[in-house]
Amino acid sequence: MTYLLAAIGVIAVTFLLWRAFGPQHDSSSASPSRNSRNRGPSGPVGPDDDPDFLRDLDNRTRGPNGTDSDES
Repeated sequence: MTYLLAAIGVIAVTFLLWRAFGPQHDSSSASPSRNSRNRGPSGPVGPDDDPDFLRDLDNRTRGPNGTDSDES
């Protein structure tokens, strides 16, 4: 009985390790959640995460010469 439980435990651990570190397949039959992790965000990006928006905001705030408009 003990050997049977040990064998089931070894098989379970082997299966979990194979799933975690085994070969990754990029097949079209993969679930959408798995594919969406590799592609990045698919929806709209918020302004605080958009580097182009932040760069434009910084340029508008600082002006063309790179200094704040409040400074003398």
